[in-house]
Parts: sequence; C-alpha cells; structure tokens
Amino acid sequence: MTPPSSNSDASIHDQLAQFEARIDDLENENDALRETVSHQTDQIDAQNEQIDALEEENSRLETVAQAALKKAGANKDRIAELQTRELEKGAHFLADHVDPDSLVDRVERLERFSKEDDTYMRIPNSDDPLDRGGSVALAHGDLLPIQQLAQMDDDMLRSSTNSLPARLAAKLWRARTDPSVGDNPWQKGCKSVCEYVKAGEMKHWIRRQESGVSDADAKKLVSRTIDALLELSKNRLAIRRQTERKNGLPYTERRVLLKTDASIPGETTETMVSTETPGVHG
Repeated sequence: MTPPSSNSDASIHDQLAQFEARIDDLENENDALRETVSHQTDQIDAQNEQIDALEEENSRLETVAQAALKKAGANKDRIAELQTRELEKGAHFLADHVDPDSLVDRVERLERFSKEDDTYMRIPNSDDPLDRGGSVALAHGDLLPIQQLAQMDDDMLRSSTNSLPARLAAKLWRARTDPSVGDNPWQKGCKSVCEYVKAGEMKHWIRRQESGVSDADAKKLVSRTIDALLELSKNRLAIRRQTERKNGLPYTERRVLLKTDASIPGETTETMVSTETPGVHG
C-alpha cells in the first residue's frame, strides 16, 4: 500500500484551517447579531412601556376633555338661553359674543348693525333698554338695495347679482359715496339738486369699467343702468332731460339727479346740501 503524499496532507490541513476560520467568523457574526437583537428587544420593551404610559395618559386626557366639553356645552346652552331672553327684551349684544345658530329655535332673525363703539346684534328694529354703546348707526337691512350692493366688493357683487346693469349701478353709487374709488362721474348740483351724472359721462365711465365694451354697447348699457339705479334706489333718484350745446348745436341729454330732499338712509338733508354749479338747476 502506498502512503499518502505530504502534499495531500498539507491541502487537507489548509482546508480545515479555512473551515475553522470561517466557523469563527460565523460565530462572531452570530454573537453580534444576538447582541443587536437583544438591544432591539430592549428598545421594543422600552417603547411598549412608553406606549402603555401614553395610552394611559391619553385616556386620562380624553376623560378630562369630555368633561370639559360637557361643561362647555352646558354653559353654552345657558348663555344661549339668557341671550335669547334678553334679545327678546330688546337687548343689543356684541356681534362676536353671539352664536346665531344656538338661537335659531327661539329667535327667527338677528340683525347685525353698528353703534359708535362696535358692531352688535339684535332682533330687527329693537331698541336697547340700557342705551349702551352710543347711538345706533344704520343696520344693513335699513339701507336701500343700491346702498347694500355698493358696500360689496366686486366678487360679492358678482355672486349677489348676475345683472351687469345692477352691478354697474352699484359701482356708480359707490363712486359717488366712496372717495377712494377715484373714477367718479358724479358732479355737484345747485339749489334743489345735490349731485347729478350725465348720460354721456356715464357711457364713458362704463367703457372704463368694462373693458372691451364698444361705444354702441355702452350706450345701450346707459339706459339699462339708469333703470337699475331707479329700481335699486326705490325711485329716490330722478331723471331729467337737459338741453345743452356742443359745437354751437343744441342737444338734449338725460341726467340722473340726486335731489337734496331725497330720503337716503344715512344721508341727511343737511349733509346733502350742495354748492352751486352753473348750468344745473333744481
């Protein structure tokens, strides 16, 4: 029998050494993984303890919140009941302190209005028995439709009416009463006429307000806007034809007049007295 060669023994010895080294590496990796798993397990246990503590605290806070909501709801009901009774007696409450929805079963309609010091709510046309907050300014419902529309911005105006003549009438009224508007075709009158606007000036004003409107369309809109002015002002305005001259030739033009004796809410006869302007007669 031939004995194994020394080269074969050396090869087996090397392979065994490699296997042993690999086993050592795997054991080291296994130990590291066990340490990692153990650390993560400790973290999970700690997080579970935190979750349990948070759930317990959350349950406590929910109980406290429910009790607070129940108390707040009861207080709101009490306040609503008291406010309803006082409103029925004519009380005026600060608008920020009133929840109209809570009063709907007992109060059919509330009116928002202004006093000298703040904005209030009341049952329409009821006087405050304690007379607080100064004199009452005009409420929205006291205003003429033209005044109500004139208080709206352009977006609100579009949502309130799809009538272009009505929107133009509101803007025209706003131009008369709000100096910040700037583009104001109204002119001061004299004697019994406070202010007036000529149909011709109105046509040019409409073309400035509505881009892309032709001269012919603007002329048609003048008549429809005048009709809207009369309707929305509840005929507080008047129409008069005035003969004038241009380039030596006479012509007749309509004018929309606001007379000094017109009953306009918030505008007294004294404040509407105008200075004289030649060519405009009461």
